[in-house]
This record gives sequence, structure tokens and C-alpha cells, in this order.
Amino acid sequence: MIPWLPAGGPFPAVEEALEEPNGLLAAGGDLSPSTLLCAYRQGIFPWYDDTQPILWWSPAPRCVFRPGDLHLSRRTRRTLRRWNPEIRLDQDFAGVIDACAAPRAGQDGTWITRDMRDAYLRLHHLGHAHCVTVHDDQGLAGGIYGIHLGGVFFGESMFSRRDNGSKCALAALWALAPELGIQLLDAQVENPHLMRLGAVLMPRQEFQTALRTLITDSTPRTWPYLRSPPVIP
Repeated sequence: MIPWLPAGGPFPAVEEALEEPNGLLAAGGDLSPSTLLCAYRQGIFPWYDDTQPILWWSPAPRCVFRPGDLHLSRRTRRTLRRWNPEIRLDQDFAGVIDACAAPRAGQDGTWITRDMRDAYLRLHHLGHAHCVTVHDDQGLAGGIYGIHLGGVFFGESMFSRRDNGSKCALAALWALAPELGIQLLDAQVENPHLMRLGAVLMPRQEFQTALRTLITDSTPRTWPYLRSPPVIP
């Protein structure tokens, strides 16, 4: 059994999350900015679909990228250099979240519900949610969005409309991480694609220590205007 949260109610300790399904912590609550920011500071995030109540998760171990972890194959690096798209920061947040919510092959529905979309748009307007977009002569080619608190970027979702679009967005974000003050990228749940890109699995206690160390306040961040210096090594 998991606890049911009242609106604005406190979260249980992340150590109480279920082992199966991995990380399920609580249900209920709300998606207000204060609730979401409180959740992310503790390493908790919402993940559910239209048929479910709000579900809150804190899986262990945690899939993360640390400085130097991102690895692109030589073939991918060559492809991105030849492609040479334009990189933009915070230029089309709604477009990115809508692209991430679009149906994908082999998937039924989306976890980015209308309420989730509205909640993250509010966080974007408040300066807590940000995006990286990749553009070429055909338009928006890929992107990633997430929450930036202190020295941590909590990646929520990414998409590709062209081959390597999401890889390019992730590589651009990680190349710009020092300038943006990001020292840890939380990818939440492991999958083979992320592990091939260099993600590592961080034990719960180590992840929680990193959050306490890297998130000393929740001051909104203004990302600089950027139109694409070369970012692919």
C-alpha cells in the first residue's frame, strides 16, 4: 500500500518507496508549483496517465549523468558535425512539451497529460522549467525539457523528429552545463538507450546526498539567449 496525499500534503520519506514497481511512493496530491518544487528537491517526480490518479515516484538506483559521463559514438559525432543544426535555449517550451507528448510507435497514449502540460508550463513561466531545442532547415528537429534547481537538471522527456535529434539536444545541454551551473543531470529511470550514452546508476543515499549538496535554494534561473555555437566535441 502507498499513502494518499492531500493537496499540498507532505511527501513520505523516499526510503518508503516500493521496490516493485520500483520507486512508487505515493498517490494524490496536486501539481501546483510549490508541490512540484518540493517533490523535485527530494528526488520525487510525478508519472501517471489519464486513467490514474497522480502517482509520485522515487526509483532506486537513480539513472544520472555526471560531468564527463555523456558518450557519443564516433559515428554519431561525425553525423552531428555534418548536420550542424542550430541550438536554442528556452525558445519554444510549449512546442517541446507537445512534441514529447505526441504518440510514439509502440506506445499507447502518453504520460504527459493536459494537467501535466499546464503544470510544467507554469513552472517554465516561473523560471524553473527549461528546454533545449535543435533546429535545421526543416524546422524543429529535436529537444529536451526538464526542471533546473540549483546544480541539478531533472530531465523530464526528450524527442526526435529527425535522426539524432534528441541526442543532439542532450549533447548540447551537457556541453552548456558548466555555463548553466548544472553539475548533475537526473534521467530518472534507466533504459538501454541512456546507458549506451553513458548514464550511470547512483544508489539512493548517494543521490539524496547530491541533491542536498547541489540544491541549496530554489531561485528561478534565466537561461541565456543562445543560437548555436558548435557544441559537439
